[in-house]
Amino acid sequence: MAELKMQNTLVLLAVLAIGLGDGLGGKQAVARFAPQPCKNSFSPEQEIAEGRKAKAEVYKVMPVLPASSPVTQYVQRLGAKLAAQAPGFKWPYEFQVVNQDGINAFALPGGPIFVNLATIQAASTEAQLAGVMAHEISHVVQRHATCNATKAQNQGLWYGLGQVAAGIFLPGSAGQLAQTGIGAVAGLGFLRMSRDAEKQADLMGTDILYDANYDPRAMPQFFEVIQAKYGEGGAQLLSDHPNPGNRAGYVQDEIDTLAVKSNYVKTTPEFKTIHQQVSAMHAYTAQEVKSGAWKTKAPNQAAGQAPGQLPAAGGPGQSQAANQPVVFTPSGGWRALDTNDYTMSYPDNWQAVNGNGTNATVAPAGGVTEQGVIYGVVVESFAIQQGTSFADAVTQLVQQMTQQNPGLAQSGGVDDVLVNKLPAKSVELTGRSALMRNGQAMPEHDWLVAIQRSNSALTALIFIAPGEDARILRPTYEQMLRSFRGK
Repeated sequence: MAELKMQNTLVLLAVLAIGLGDGLGGKQAVARFAPQPCKNSFSPEQEIAEGRKAKAEVYKVMPVLPASSPVTQYVQRLGAKLAAQAPGFKWPYEFQVVNQDGINAFALPGGPIFVNLATIQAASTEAQLAGVMAHEISHVVQRHATCNATKAQNQGLWYGLGQVAAGIFLPGSAGQLAQTGIGAVAGLGFLRMSRDAEKQADLMGTDILYDANYDPRAMPQFFEVIQAKYGEGGAQLLSDHPNPGNRAGYVQDEIDTLAVKSNYVKTTPEFKTIHQQVSAMHAYTAQEVKSGAWKTKAPNQAAGQAPGQLPAAGGPGQSQAANQPVVFTPSGGWRALDTNDYTMSYPDNWQAVNGNGTNATVAPAGGVTEQGVIYGVVVESFAIQQGTSFADAVTQLVQQMTQQNPGLAQSGGVDDVLVNKLPAKSVELTGRSALMRNGQAMPEHDWLVAIQRSNSALTALIFIAPGEDARILRPTYEQMLRSFRGK
């Protein structure tokens, strides 16, 4: 399944309008929340040009994921969908992901928008992530950054730009970065928003979310996620985004003005796929960003090889990924994965990610790369449509898997098995691994076991390994399957 493993495998298993008038020459939009334009001495052309300069500086000091990243590509698709609903001037929006810890996002003048990896990890639905991005789009629409710079008068917009690099590397700045975000530490003080600007972005963002057909209630839901992480009063995206007060209250008031839709989008299979992938990724801490260590590691294309290009293994049980060995040989000890739907044992030198709900990825350290799962087990529980038999649901699942993953093919029949007295179907598949050797994708063996939990639900387990190592891991995978217990 190669580079589409995490991008597509779980797909199978799942899931402002503002009256600025013609504003700066853009489209006329349906009016809802309509703040007064702020005083601004920058032309749109100046704003776009200077925003691009600032973007180049951000790339120098922040671990921005490459354009080839499935995470970046997903965020760009989501951003384009939201930006299509943005009112006013048609800014050239761009969307990037910063591989950094801490729930945060920021928008540069003229359209560049950056979302922290930790923000994607923290969101539980696509609508929640879309709410954060709609908020940042709203800052661009309302030109808050250049309005801030205009208030600074003679200082000029980019008076702090030369401090971008210095700010990150100042002694002790790591803690400051974690507390204050990119704007203050990088010297881009104009990114620090007032409480009023934050409220405006919340309200306009709610309308953008609604117009893109997302459930607007996801906006206040994500405020709760942030508060749970940062504590009471922490419903803000770090201090570049000061809490304007009762955010959930006034956002709900805005939602109450909108006609209720019966087909809101809450999440999508693509989000579930990407969320599964980012849950297994390491987001760099402020200290790691400050040290610059990320510049020599994938996926930032500074390690001398493209992401996912893994050189030849040194022998059974060990491969090389992004200059770090992936030792997949189980230790012999076991630990329990306990989720809301099931329990299962797995090797105690492996890692289980996102196992507190219904889905999980269990893999050795380094077994999941940006390109997908190389070694490990993906588990997902999902509903069987009414009127569909278990056998037909499994057939549909296999068809979706082979359609969504080029090169993947069923290599045998569908066998009936029992997993701790539960009826199940076993299917063997072959495809292309994310593991590369001598410039070629290695063959991959995937073993799908779909377990019927009830007439309306099943849990699917996909056991993944490069072809030559699948035989080595098969006893481990069989033991994991034998340990599976539904709740």
